[in-house]
Amino acid sequence: MVARPIPKRAVPAAAAPAPTPAAPAPKRGDLRVYLTVADLQPQFAAYMGTPTRARGYPPFAGQHALIIEVAPGLMIERVIDLALKADPDLEPGILFVERQFGILELHGDDPAKLQAAGAAILAGIGAGDGEQLKPRVLYADIIEDISDQHAVIINRNRQASMILPGETLLVCEMVPALYAAIAANEAERAAPKLTLVDVQMIGAAGRIYMSGKTADVERGLATIESVLAAIGGREG
Repeated sequence: MVARPIPKRAVPAAAAPAPTPAAPAPKRGDLRVYLTVADLQPQFAAYMGTPTRARGYPPFAGQHALIIEVAPGLMIERVIDLALKADPDLEPGILFVERQFGILELHGDDPAKLQAAGAAILAGIGAGDGEQLKPRVLYADIIEDISDQHAVIINRNRQASMILPGETLLVCEMVPALYAAIAANEAERAAPKLTLVDVQMIGAAGRIYMSGKTADVERGLATIESVLAAIGGREG
């Protein structure tokens, strides 16, 4: 009897390893506000230095500020990192993360240094100059001869100086909120006799309260509308 060789069993080829999934690219954030406020005016600079506003280094009148708002809010931590590594001598006055947005205010004596820090920020987050949202005025009004009861209740909620009964009140609301900073500063520059009563520049909308004589209030509002209209950007 002749023995037959036992056939060899086919060995299946080893399966190719599954490709490793690529790490997800970091989500790019939204540059909402990018603006320089030149030559901070005395009242606005003092407001920026109040304990409720200046969580960092308070600015002084005559300095210059770079103000940025981004979404999501935590993206602002990358923004300040880029800025201060570009120039550690710049001083952050505001670093704030609210419900939806992150806000940074940097200031210094040399506008060229702020410009260089701004360029480093834009490059680091992959944004271009002019990608910010265009400001839009939601409401503006001039209210003459404020009553004493009205003045009292405004002053209980203010963050800056007081309005007096009989004065004319300017109110203005805009989006994004951070544009209230340049609006208040430039209105004070155009009409320095105005009293800066309150500026709300963090949140869903920005709001300004200023008071004084009617002619000064009218000049301040005209300046606000002109300054905001001149800021370019994309539609929100």
